Amino acid sequence: MASKHKYEDPWPHPDGATAPQLPAALVPRHVAVVMDGNGRWANQRGLPRTEGHRAGEHALMEVMAGAVESGVSHVSVYGFSTENWKRSPNEIRFIMGYSKEVLRRQRDVLHAWGVRIRWSGRRPKLWRSVIRELEAAEELTQDNTRATLTMCVNYGGRAEIADAVQRIAQKAATGELDPRRVRESTVAAHLDEPDMPDVDLFLRSSGEQRISNFLLWQSAYAEMVFLDTLWPDVDRTTLWEAMKIYARRDRRYGGAVDSVAG
Repeated sequence: MASKHKYEDPWPHPDGATAPQLPAALVPRHVAVVMDGNGRWANQRGLPRTEGHRAGEHALMEVMAGAVESGVSHVSVYGFSTENWKRSPNEIRFIMGYSKEVLRRQRDVLHAWGVRIRWSGRRPKLWRSVIRELEAAEELTQDNTRATLTMCVNYGGRAEIADAVQRIAQKAATGELDPRRVRESTVAAHLDEPDMPDVDLFLRSSGEQRISNFLLWQSAYAEMVFLDTLWPDVDRTTLWEAMKIYARRDRRYGGAVDSVAG
């Protein structure tokens, strides 16, 4: 259904690059992004790791601009994992504080573009001030329909599944749910964002080739694309290159067709 809102278009790419003209069926509906390489980017320049995180803000906005321009309806980004608490206290303090700044600084821009912002993750341990900014961004953008950006902060795929199982077990214990009727759809309905579509394209920057506990359930049949670009050097053309790789993939979802020479 067409939106009744008039949204602004993102700023143009500085080099004049435009989105690839892909058939609608080959445009991924949901792109999951692991924003990797901030620390290495900073180290290569003799800078503290925190400067890499700071430089990554523009990359995030570029990717969202590229998603809006190319018709991607859902983008989920790995902002801070449940395992990232193992990092140094100084880096954690910076990430928490800078996350607040980015949300406060960019939510109006994303709102103008028609992007709905959502948060997925656990509340325990996460700074209350960060939660307030996430919830404020959610409230401001809740009626936008052009695209959805899910900020995964204090998030882990295993934690999300464990939390869903716990909610199901509680319902079974009270008789609200028959455990014999638990299906895959039951688990999906108890995840953090039950209406989140499955991931089509899983994109990771920096050349690392692992999923790092991100959207495990939703990525069961995702196409994985690993690019060597460090996150602060990513722009919308990086997303578009990944989309072109995705469009060339043959997605069979477990099925197969014999190719017999005639």
